[in-house]
Amino acid sequence: MAITLTQLRSFLAVIRTGSVTAAADDLVVTQPSVSAAVSALAGELGVALTERDGRSVRPTPAGQAFVAYAADVVGLLEQGARAAREAADAATRCVRIAAVTTAGEHIVPPLLEAFSDRHPDIAVSLDVGNRERVFERVRSRQSDLAIGGRPPGEGIEGERYLDNPVAIIAAPSDPLAGRTQVPIADLAERAWLLREEGSGTRTMTEEFLSSHGLDPPVLTLGSNGAIKQGARAGLGLALQSRLAADLELELGLLVTLDVAVTLPERHWYLLRAHRGSTRPPVKEFLAFLRAPESHEAIERSRRPVSRAQASAMATGSA
Repeated sequence: MAITLTQLRSFLAVIRTGSVTAAADDLVVTQPSVSAAVSALAGELGVALTERDGRSVRPTPAGQAFVAYAADVVGLLEQGARAAREAADAATRCVRIAAVTTAGEHIVPPLLEAFSDRHPDIAVSLDVGNRERVFERVRSRQSDLAIGGRPPGEGIEGERYLDNPVAIIAAPSDPLAGRTQVPIADLAERAWLLREEGSGTRTMTEEFLSSHGLDPPVLTLGSNGAIKQGARAGLGLALQSRLAADLELELGLLVTLDVAVTLPERHWYLLRAHRGSTRPPVKEFLAFLRAPESHEAIERSRRPVSRAQASAMATGSA
């Protein structure tokens, strides 16, 4: 079987972009070369990998089954090339991290600061996105490791790292604010604020509502910040990581509702691709994350600030 890296990259680009034209633009090659590469790959495998879907292209069942393997091969080769370059030149040492939005905003920054103080010779990059984006970056090895929610399996392994308590947040003027053990039925007609599709927080909220037989009106907002502002404005309730709402809760701009049900239990995980070796700089970063120093760095970043400082920070994030 004479499958080439060009064939695999062309196939993955077509699946990722949904068209030969977009794939050619992405790879900076001609459309005929992409078409030829995908056709040659299909010939090597003996099955059709793509099919037309209106004006776009989609994978056949066989193509969909092959995507993960193609991405794994390409990712491993690129990872190996990076390791070889690092072995030849210590100045190229780097760690590529991905994080879901809440972790990227509140957990990773103090970790990067503390790690860089100890390892100034290692460059660190961070990509922040929703859960689906982070999982895809780990699967394809675009990121060496990630911090996010429970791993989905499917080529990703996870190591529990930190607790991630959640709360139902609302405006201080909310009629349920200050009440204790609010019956869950009292939340049935209230509007709920959700993150975008692909967000782990959205999935958690939908599962929580469904598990209690609730089908309330919902409003989709695009970020944690937008949800907090929406809750402050009285647009609805939200189930959110306490980490994301700490500042507003401390200032009294938001409150948590005390409901008579158990809220979801969540944790942060260190996520990595299931197969492949770990490069030395990534091992050093993992060792730092597993050491007490990483937890101390996060705790320092969460120490209470003065009301004036907190007000300035909240104003800047509004």
